[in-house]
Amino acid sequence: MRSIRQTAILLCLGLLLAAPAASARLPEAAPEVEAFAAQVAARHGLAPEDISRILAQAKNLEQLIRPKFQYSAEATWPWHRYRKNFLSPSRVKNGLKFWNAHADLFERAEKRFGISQAVLAAIVGVETNYGKRPGKIRVLDSLYTQAFHYPERRRFGRAQLEDFLVLALKEGLDPLGVKGSYAGAMGQPQFIPSSYRAYAVDFDGDGRRDLWNSEADVVGSVANYFALHGWRAGEPVAAPASGVTQRHRALVTGENTKPRPPSLKIADLRAAGIRITDDLAADQLASLIRLSTPGGSDYWVGLHNFYVITRYNHSNLYAMAVYQLSREILALREDSKGGSMPGER
Repeated sequence: MRSIRQTAILLCLGLLLAAPAASARLPEAAPEVEAFAAQVAARHGLAPEDISRILAQAKNLEQLIRPKFQYSAEATWPWHRYRKNFLSPSRVKNGLKFWNAHADLFERAEKRFGISQAVLAAIVGVETNYGKRPGKIRVLDSLYTQAFHYPERRRFGRAQLEDFLVLALKEGLDPLGVKGSYAGAMGQPQFIPSSYRAYAVDFDGDGRRDLWNSEADVVGSVANYFALHGWRAGEPVAAPASGVTQRHRALVTGENTKPRPPSLKIADLRAAGIRITDDLAADQLASLIRLSTPGGSDYWVGLHNFYVITRYNHSNLYAMAVYQLSREILALREDSKGGSMPGER
């Protein structure tokens, strides 16, 4: 009887695994999928049947992920709501705990890549709250949907799906088990597949890049990402500004506006009557960013390193959350050690 029950269970599992493949893909997408599989195989020296076998088990999740893109926090939330979500006291404490637990990794990453340890800690906090929220959507399904059932994201989806398949077949990622964000980002630092391939590093020296279970690879990979995007060691990230009025409207960048490289000289902003609290060089370039608060607006100047943070997630809200979380984690760490930490700005 036991063997019969086991056989029945295995048969049921097989049916459950096979059923979505038959119903998930729209018929009109099938030729495109097969052509895509052949192209990816040819470009990367892979077997097309291996790619087709994976894609045959992908699900179309358009109804689930489309609203998430349309109403994303970075596109629709005001700053005060965004800040409350990502700078909770518990997240600050988790950041300190994570930093202290892996202090040697942070020091090694800063020495090798030149990135602020506090910013490295904040990135992992904003992305997944230190691995606690890595995402619940299967990455294969998210990218397959974007590639073949979401025309506005087709280009992104196909490029990322290709990189994901290469990772799966060449680096051993489980294509049917890996879960992440609705956009297809993975692991504790939420790398999309192209970033995983380009920037992830084996920082623990075990011969593989693991952004889920290796904190060394997580910290080292985030540091490498910022280094290759032009982080300037020891330079500030942002500074508060005041004195902004209606006559400065043309200078202001909105909180939900796509970030652009800083182009306003600090000297020119000051000459226009804008007060900047920090002692910044006159020729330093900045963006003047408005952040909405319950009582009105706050203004900040975002500097070169602020813009580098937006290369991780193209959002002024995101970069400011990372920066402010890094400052709060650092302040808590200084308090716990009874003094300031050198080199953190």
